[in-house]
Amino acid sequence: QVQLVESGGGLVQAGGSLRLSCAASGRTFSSYTVAWFRQAPGKEREFVAGIMWSGGDTAYVDFVKGRFTISRDNVKKMVYLQMNSLKPEDTAAYYCAAGNTPISSRTARYPYWGQGTQVTVSS
Repeated sequence: QVQLVESGGGLVQAGGSLRLSCAASGRTFSSYTVAWFRQAPGKEREFVAGIMWSGGDTAYVDFVKGRFTISRDNVKKMVYLQMNSLKPEDTAAYYCAAGNTPISSRTARYPYWGQGTQVTVSS
């Protein structure tokens, strides 16, 4: 079992930065792929970025490439999403998810989810 708790969301102006954190519990966390998803009101949950257990492989959706960076610290059982050059369209609830899977954009591949943290970007 893995439990995930996100933090770091908030209100920021366009062009600003935020760093989201995902704290994990569970002995198997370090072997899991972790991904960040986001969901805006009235929209489906969408993949943002993912990182393999070793941290060596990462993947990003096109609209965040060059702006967002995912990283992890398996000793601390933490995964981070550094978000720079934020845009109003980045406004959403952000969720971290974990699973024993290659990096995937499919929510069904991740059985473990946090409760989400809200990011609001004002114009």
